[in-house]
Amino acid sequence: MYVILVYDINEKRVGKVYKVIKQYLNWIQNSVFEGSITEKKLNELKDRINSMTKANEDSVVYIKTTRKQDIFYNVIGLEKNKYEKIL
Repeated sequence: MYVILVYDINEKRVGKVYKVIKQYLNWIQNSVFEGSITEKKLNELKDRINSMTKANEDSVVYIKTTRKQDIFYNVIGLEKNKYEKIL
């Protein structure tokens, strides 16, 4: 599956959460990650994030699709992180 993750995390925790998410997904721009991930790995990521965040202060949104090709991107302005995976 393909996931876009968007977060708004309290500044006290944002650095730690960022480092965890970066282990699973690709950083796109401030507070936005995306990438292919298995259901098992996504659940693992969610568990790790849930253990680090506070529901009354933080917000994490997961947008899932089966294929990246189903997402239309339109970047206005500077594209902050154009990445390529090398196999």
